[in-house]
Amino acid sequence: MPTVTSADGTTIAYERTGSGPALVLVDGAMCYRGAGPMRPLAALLQDNFAGGDQRSTFTVYTYDRRGRGESSDTMPYAVAREVEDLQALITQAGGEAYVYAISSGAALALTTAAAGSGITRLAIYEPPFMAEVEDGARIKEYTERLHELLDAGHKGDAVALFMTHVGVPAQVVAGIQAQQGWAMLEAIAPTLAYDDEVLAGGSVPRDLTSTIAVPVLVLAGEASPVGLQQAAKATADALPAAEHRMLDGQTHDVAPGAIAPVLVEFFGA
Repeated sequence: MPTVTSADGTTIAYERTGSGPALVLVDGAMCYRGAGPMRPLAALLQDNFAGGDQRSTFTVYTYDRRGRGESSDTMPYAVAREVEDLQALITQAGGEAYVYAISSGAALALTTAAAGSGITRLAIYEPPFMAEVEDGARIKEYTERLHELLDAGHKGDAVALFMTHVGVPAQVVAGIQAQQGWAMLEAIAPTLAYDDEVLAGGSVPRDLTSTIAVPVLVLAGEASPVGLQQAAKATADALPAAEHRMLDGQTHDVAPGAIAPVLVEFFGA
């Protein structure tokens, strides 16, 4: 397993597949290489399947964000440290890379792009800046309760709080709690606070987005909640060079087979 060392000494584990221009994939909350959408997506992006042509297209990098999977962690947390993690991976990839990021990972990617990081083109899917479309009081209440639970060591309750906050029905959460994979979710529960801090209250960070000059593709699913669709549109409107697109039939859990051809087209492979 290859690793790269971030500026503060944190070890970031990653995988590299394919060949061609570098493309880094950034997970959202509760996901990492071993449990999330990026490995299946990487398998499609390392080959250009358009028109039946199986030639190699991208060198795809997937990684475990700090505190997840096989990456280490260093306290205290700061968003700037996660930016440095992504920058370190881009440096490892040759100093420049395309980036695709989903959900709260999209907020991290935007912050990294604004920091001047070697990102040459950026695609993001449904950044959950929900304060753009709903009362910020609910978001503030979630943040306070999340920290209370994590500070008390109640990791399972923190995971359940997150799931209900993003709209998972209580009975579904109860079913997930009874499954073997729940312990894995509890193990990375502290990173929920990281994602919450990356989102910075849930509003589009217009002071940052206004400085991003690289082309950005902002995507949302036509079957996703209206709030997420509106948040994506607000993000696109706040970027100087952005294209906004909707994907037919897709939810927040976008299918790799639906997003891959869109990314191939946007990144110009």
